Parts: sequence; C-alpha cells; structure tokens
Amino acid sequence: MVVSRDWPEVSVLECILGGMQITVDVEPRPERARAKLAKSKIDALIVDCDLEGGSTVLDSASAGKIPNSIAVAMLGSSSEVSQLRASGQLTLRKPISVEQAVGTLSAARNQILNGRLRYHRSALNLPASLLADNKRIDASLLNLSQGGAGVKLKRALPENSELRLNFTLPSAAGKIPVQVCAEIAWMDKRGHAGIRFTSIPAPMKKDLQLWLEQQYFAG
Repeated sequence: MVVSRDWPEVSVLECILGGMQITVDVEPRPERARAKLAKSKIDALIVDCDLEGGSTVLDSASAGKIPNSIAVAMLGSSSEVSQLRASGQLTLRKPISVEQAVGTLSAARNQILNGRLRYHRSALNLPASLLADNKRIDASLLNLSQGGAGVKLKRALPENSELRLNFTLPSAAGKIPVQVCAEIAWMDKRGHAGIRFTSIPAPMKKDLQLWLEQQYFAG
C-alpha cells in the first residue's frame, strides 16, 4: 500500500512495483489507510511523511502494530532521511529517482520474500537418502523448506543420531545436488519424519533459497 497524494511520485512507484509483479493499492487519506490496514493483511507499506497524518501510519507499522509488514518512509527532508536510515528504517527521498526506488524496493521485496519463505514448504516426491551411524537409509522427500524437510523412510532411524540428508532437486538449469547435516525433529510409527537442517554450506544454501523462490512464484 502506498499512502500518498503526491501523484508524480506515486506514478514512479506504481511503475517500478508493477515491474516487480507487486500489486499496488494507493490510498491518499491516512485515516482510510489505517482502516484498511486494520481489516486486511499487506506485505509492505510506503508512507509519504509529508502528508498530514502519514507519520502516524508509519509509526504504527514500524512499531510492529501491523504484523509481518515492511515499512518504507517517503520523505522530502535529507536530515530526516539520514536519521531514519541510522535507525534501520527503509527510506525513499523525494524526488524519487528510478535508481533509488529500485534499490530500496528491491530490499523491501527481499525482506517480504524471506519472511514468506521462512514458513513456506514445497510439496515434493523425490528419492532421497539419509546417512545415520554410517548406514544408508533410503527415503522419499515429501516437502522442503529453508530449514528442514519432510520424509517418508524405508526403515526406522536410530534416535538421537546425527544425519546427513542427500537429494537432488530438478531445475530448468540442471539438477541441483543437495547434501546437508540434519537431525530428527519428529518421527511417527508410519515412517514419516520431520528433518531439521543443522548445517548447510553457503553455496548450497543459496541454491536452495533460489530454488524455493522459483517454486514459490511458480505456485
């Protein structure tokens, strides 16, 4: 949601956000913006603080009163911008340049996406294997997230054992082999288990993140 009636700046934001495939709701009146925010979930809030009442809307988002939402302050004063940046607040300085907007809005988009992916699981049905106490156990990979996986085991796992989970993800650019250290989060009597990742090499973690992003948008 963009809270502003500075239409030239709003046009720049709509153009850039549209290119990022982000739907934009423009609300020129802060009181109506607050009413909408109380009834519906939004991913990001861009507030023109030169608009009377705008700072109150921004303060609500920055204080966490709008759960899981990223707040961006749109300001005309360079001194205010520097103060907010020092506090970690995402900012846009008017007049908004395309370069500035792309950088700030890309950062906001990444924060939104990371928040969504933290809880997103991609459903799968892929062969996998677990190495536990130097013994290989075949499994089926049922779902996958940033922090773990759901599997169907061919036979029971030893409890409290350190694991190494191996599987290969399909990709248009080629197969992506994944090998991670893990532990059992839970296990039932039917052979289903939740696996929690304990260590992932940085390059593999990046590949996994990109793959999950692609699946999220494809879904």
